[in-house]
Amino acid sequence: MLIIQDRAIVDDSFTHLDDDTPIPSAGDVTVTLSRLQSERERLAQHTGRVGVRLKSDQLPTDVAAELPLLDLIMVEFPKFTDGRGYTTGRLLRDRYGYQGELRAFGHVLRDQLFYMARCGYTSFVMAPGRSLESALEAFNDFSQSYQAAADERRPLFRRIAR
Repeated sequence: MLIIQDRAIVDDSFTHLDDDTPIPSAGDVTVTLSRLQSERERLAQHTGRVGVRLKSDQLPTDVAAELPLLDLIMVEFPKFTDGRGYTTGRLLRDRYGYQGELRAFGHVLRDQLFYMARCGYTSFVMAPGRSLESALEAFNDFSQSYQAAADERRPLFRRIAR
């Protein structure tokens, strides 16, 4: 599957496991939060990168203790009007200091990418039928932003040379 990562179109190296699918001996995998919590020791010994998929109603506090184990956190955006994932991204970056890959998935549209990136997202699984090439253009929709965010800690007035 192709995704957008670091503003480029790449193949997704992760295998996304259901709760009843055995964990392979090696390779990059993602699991649900409940599986991460129940099989933490097994995943800590896993050869390969480990990620977790969060539903929109799961909080950053639910995964905070597991952050050192995680190379990827995927946050679901179930519909265009559900903004909880933006808050989850900001909290993971700002409050919990998560430095790994943060991926938006679900109903992700081109119009959201610039704002998701401002909240700390680095990769995106676009909604089915959406053009990845067209979506890449979203990162250039705005040349400046006024507010501080996860991608730029200083507001515009602090960045202007006087």
